[in-house]
Amino acid sequence: MPREYFTLARKARLRTEDIMENKTKNPTMPWKIVSIVLAVALIAVSCTWAITAANKPAAPAAGTTAGTTAAASEAVTEAASKAEESADMLNLWTENAPLKKQLTEYINAVTDSSSADFIPVERRIAVFDMDGTLCCETDPGYFDHKLLYHRVMEDPDYKDKASAEEKETCAIIKTYFETGSYPSGLDVKHGTAVATAFKGMTTEEFDAYVKAYRDQPTEGYENMTNGQAFYRPMLQVIEYLQANDFKVYVVSGTDRLITRGLVDGVINIPLAQMIGSDESLVGSSQNGEDGLKYTFSKDDKLVTGGDFLIKNLKMNKVSAISREIGLQPVLSFGNSSGDEAMANYTINNNPYKAAAFMLCCDDLERENGNIEKADKMRASCEKNGYTAVSMKDDWTTIYGEGVTRKAKGN
Repeated sequence: MPREYFTLARKARLRTEDIMENKTKNPTMPWKIVSIVLAVALIAVSCTWAITAANKPAAPAAGTTAGTTAAASEAVTEAASKAEESADMLNLWTENAPLKKQLTEYINAVTDSSSADFIPVERRIAVFDMDGTLCCETDPGYFDHKLLYHRVMEDPDYKDKASAEEKETCAIIKTYFETGSYPSGLDVKHGTAVATAFKGMTTEEFDAYVKAYRDQPTEGYENMTNGQAFYRPMLQVIEYLQANDFKVYVVSGTDRLITRGLVDGVINIPLAQMIGSDESLVGSSQNGEDGLKYTFSKDDKLVTGGDFLIKNLKMNKVSAISREIGLQPVLSFGNSSGDEAMANYTINNNPYKAAAFMLCCDDLERENGNIEKADKMRASCEKNGYTAVSMKDDWTTIYGEGVTRKAKGN
């Protein structure tokens, strides 16, 4: 404590004694005493604060070695924490999987507000194909093709009503199932047959039909239903992106209503983020009247109209993304030539850092793989700048424990 403080205190004490001695001579003296004591206390506190501040070590200024070291240490700790979190969220991917490394580095860059690659949350758009990218398309074929075949050839409530065209389409589908080779023109034939075979159903009835078939056992696997035939490593990718504020869309060649019925409850996204091929929807009392003239009434129900409108593949995927999302995606995930237009649209002329990933069906033990098709996709990845994903080498599991592929012929 400075000597001046003690001097002031001593003078104050002496002055107080003098005042008290003269108290009887001056009746207003008590309030003066209080004032003096408070003044002395204020001086003492001020001196104490000044001494403490003078002896406290100064904080390192911005730009000094200590400040830079602390900031760098904090950044390293944050990066390590994010890397650990990413590894945990993608733990069904092998350590050397190119997607795992590239995607985590990408996410770290585009979510860092100080990075030149930062992407605002509203522009974090990721698009995923469905069949062969998120779920099995080889049991023995696409889910929507199996659904149509069941409706036309097996459903006791409909098979006797099926048209000759629907049965002809299903005969082609059966050949596709048996050979694994997809015939030219089947995509449109199939879309047309789906529209007619389910004509007149309300959207709720159609959804219930899809979900009932979704719950049926898969043909080529033990302990798995059609609705469980989703690739678990890819579901992890979706959850990882959502954890980093990405908006995820499923952009499928499958009919939109079938896509919704299959995906609903499996992937946590709204129905509005499920885009697919389209068929007509009409009022139950519309009776063929043009939609520009007909007014949906209070007694109407929304039903399938029986007309196939568009197959959502190749350029049609790009058009659908532009119409329904309105923003260019920054991430694209697919597995076939039908997805290449979407991938090219994503990674080219994009104002933000973008990437595309393509699955290669090269697993012959856990999946009904096709090496020729896988090699063709790898060549496309090399040519177009996509990252190839190997089901065989990059995934520790496909469908999870307890699911086994049946031997051929069983």
